[in-house]
Amino acid sequence: MRQFEYQRVSTTSDASQAAAHHGSAFIAGGTNLLDLMKLEIETPIKLVDITRLELQQIETLEDGGLRIGTLVTNSDLAAHPAVIANYPVLSRALLAGASGQLRNKATTGGNLLQRTRCYYFYQTDSACNKREPDSGCPAIEGENRALAILGTSDSCIAQHPSDMAVAMRLLDATIETQKANGDTRSITIKDFYRLPEDSPHKENVLEPGELITHVTLPAPLKGMHTYDKVRDRASYAFALVSCAAVIDKDETGKLTTVRLAFGGIGTEPWRDEAAEACLVGTMGDKDAINKAADTLLKDAKGSGQNDFKIVLTRRVLKQIIERACSTQGA
Repeated sequence: MRQFEYQRVSTTSDASQAAAHHGSAFIAGGTNLLDLMKLEIETPIKLVDITRLELQQIETLEDGGLRIGTLVTNSDLAAHPAVIANYPVLSRALLAGASGQLRNKATTGGNLLQRTRCYYFYQTDSACNKREPDSGCPAIEGENRALAILGTSDSCIAQHPSDMAVAMRLLDATIETQKANGDTRSITIKDFYRLPEDSPHKENVLEPGELITHVTLPAPLKGMHTYDKVRDRASYAFALVSCAAVIDKDETGKLTTVRLAFGGIGTEPWRDEAAEACLVGTMGDKDAINKAADTLLKDAKGSGQNDFKIVLTRRVLKQIIERACSTQGA
């Protein structure tokens, strides 16, 4: 690990100003950043410690939504009574995301920013456009079983790894930030991540020194909340395909609400409102499910080893819709 400057801050304005210079990084739980530093994938010259900031609270809003401080740990968020009662899909996604030890340290803001687990990204003697722009993407022709099939480009097929972010995308979370110049802004999670295109090293819209301070959830959604995760082992493994869902139906069994967000298949947490619309107003029949899956996967592109994800995604979608349709009061 290379030498770096360390600064502990006590206000959000101090934090954003301290990290505004090139080569600076925020640190809180450090569950991803420290690994990246040890492998010299990331080599910040300055770490800004934000653990003393008053951002560990979860507040209930007037409309019934939640405002979550960036330093709320994954464990505390998953166990919060309001999350369990009103956003169980988020709690389930968090509990599926990592070991208990990691959840005790990992923070809400940091989870949104965790980086891909593509083999070549972590292999520093290999080319990687995400790690070293314009060096190439050997994953496209190489080991790509775990990588993305949606949102990819000729420059990158790395998958987004977060389970929590998939649930946040489903719930239309808003990300609040503090800029180095003192300004604040709110960014919908739909607009927060960037597709790789020809600049895969630019993963989100944050500016230098811009600090995530809160994540806000709108009023809770009625219906069946579920998080299905297909992985190689039942404990502490990243998703091959995951799906966060909220589904509701009327007294006739017709689907009135369908929200679906996917992990493991996209270069960002993936949601396709057009696919959801194929199911709303239907009985969740075979034709409607197939139409939704066709819409979701119309631009899917396998790279060889990960071709199976296209079929697996269809099966996960089918399983969730059929379960919702067969459940009383879903």
